[in-house]
Amino acid sequence: MTLRSARPSFGVLIFFAVTLSLSAYFTFAAVQGDFGLFRRAEIVVEGKKLAQEVDGLRTEVARMENLTLRLSDEFLDLDLLDQQSRDVLGLVRSDEIVVN
Repeated sequence: MTLRSARPSFGVLIFFAVTLSLSAYFTFAAVQGDFGLFRRAEIVVEGKKLAQEVDGLRTEVARMENLTLRLSDEFLDLDLLDQQSRDVLGLVRSDEIVVN
């Protein structure tokens, strides 16, 4: 009769150590890596911020298009023309008071 040791063999311990190490590495990479969960959350937040910036820029473009239309040949807003010309030239009418 042969007595068998209750200790697991050395190969089994190495197998489980390698398996545990690889599992830990891939789990870490899935969470912290370049394509991980945290990076995905950062991209989503950055996307929302950029979408808000695009909306602001669209509003600014619409405002500028409106001002351009109001100064065009087809539709001339005399008040806007007066304001723009006085801003650019730095002129003041004689009945105005300048406050600095």
